[in-house]
Amino acid sequence: MLKKELIKNGIIISIILLIAIVSTYHIYYKFQNDRNVDFNSESLTVVFHDTTGDKIQLTKVTPVTDSVGLSSNSYSFDIKNNLTVGVPYQIKILPDAVKVNEDHCEEIQIPEEDIRISVKVGRGENQIYNLSELEEGILLEDEVKALDTDSISIRLWIDKDTSLPAGAKMHYHGTIQVIENETIVAIK
Repeated sequence: MLKKELIKNGIIISIILLIAIVSTYHIYYKFQNDRNVDFNSESLTVVFHDTTGDKIQLTKVTPVTDSVGLSSNSYSFDIKNNLTVGVPYQIKILPDAVKVNEDHCEEIQIPEEDIRISVKVGRGENQIYNLSELEEGILLEDEVKALDTDSISIRLWIDKDTSLPAGAKMHYHGTIQVIENETIVAIK
């Protein structure tokens, strides 16, 4: 009788553990796939860690100082070098005309001179610019070392010295482009 109880309990515990492991596996990979948007070339793999992928946006005017802007949510992604030599790349931030057209917000765009943007590579220092200062939208030019990965974080906020009214329902929609040898890697 005792032996039958032990076997029965062992089978029940095994079934419960199997269900828990399978469920955890499916839940983890469902959320992992929702968050990662991959772009590849022969030498670079770009993985975005946000559900928005390569899209960035500001949807209302909230002027803040740079220190507060640097504590806001970031758009993060990794650039992995698949080669045994360093690969130079550029990161561009360009307006997303398709999203502006879809949202019918052509008339309520936040001017680029009122948008502050920071970029940080790994544990490096934040580099802060006004969006209007970027020549041809180039935010960063760097090189990822052989078989290494650069982790990038980008933040957007409204400059504290803007003349726009706080709370205004104005928009900025942009796209992050990772470019290798004048070929866009990160774009759909």
